[in-house]
Amino acid sequence: IPMQIRFKLDTCGVKLKLHQWNQFNQSDRAMLLDLPCETETEIHTYHDRLHQLVLERTGETASDLSVDAAPPWLNDAVVPASVQAKAQEVHGEITPQQWSQLTALQRFALLKLSLSGHENKNFLPALKEFGLA
Repeated sequence: IPMQIRFKLDTCGVKLKLHQWNQFNQSDRAMLLDLPCETETEIHTYHDRLHQLVLERTGETASDLSVDAAPPWLNDAVVPASVQAKAQEVHGEITPQQWSQLTALQRFALLKLSLSGHENKNFLPALKEFGLA
């Protein structure tokens, strides 16, 4: 599942399973990438559309997740400890100024890629892509 979709899933509070994603066609996937999910109304619309799509394509009901009211990727002033630890392990420190210049999606990606239990092989490539290494 692309990171842009995972970002929107965390924003709207829907758990999308890989087997459900695999039932979506290219048009479904493009719609999910293009559908905005930033304002309260957009988030609600995205949530409802995703639930509808999962039901239509799989016959299953998507699960809801709790939504963090202040997710760490939206805080552009503080580099999360897991991100900093992983950065120091593979490259070097990320400064608060560097962190603040990233987009919310970039911060989200680094956070997800830094979590324990996640396959971290893409962390350094992400740092390079974002101009941090």
